[in-house]
Amino acid sequence: MKKLLGFISLLSFLVCLPVVAEESQVQTIQKLNQFIDEWHDDAAHSRMAYFDKIAKDGVYIGTDKTERWTREDFKVWAKPAFARPSAWAFKVLDRHVAMTIDQSVIWFDEQLQTQMGICQASGVVRNTSEGFQIEHYQLSLTVPNDLIDYLSEGVKKNEQKQKNSP
Repeated sequence: MKKLLGFISLLSFLVCLPVVAEESQVQTIQKLNQFIDEWHDDAAHSRMAYFDKIAKDGVYIGTDKTERWTREDFKVWAKPAFARPSAWAFKVLDRHVAMTIDQSVIWFDEQLQTQMGICQASGVVRNTSEGFQIEHYQLSLTVPNDLIDYLSEGVKKNEQKQKNSP
């Protein structure tokens, strides 16, 4: 009887483990969504806390091919925008989140309504004892496939123009 009770206890414990892990992952996703939403809100209200959410060695990649910034370089570049009441406003339309089993590294992609139209972005976040830190974020314009040839031609002309400028 003792062996049977021990076996049932062990089985109950093992069956419940995935549920506990699942709940923990759901909670982490909720916290991450809140963190990223606050980050976007910081920019919408020109709060310098925006930059504190980026890791010290974090990278932000913008829409221009020259835009690959460390946190400090990004802060310098964005200073004029953050002097306004709103630096920029990104409204999240959709977001997908995944993470490592231990939840220490989280990656996400999101679709955003912006002043440039609908953009897509992806990011990597480290989950530390001090909280979340954005390690990498990349913002991209969305281009309808029907416009690729037209847009590509415009980009090529612009690059050629820049090459020919003194």
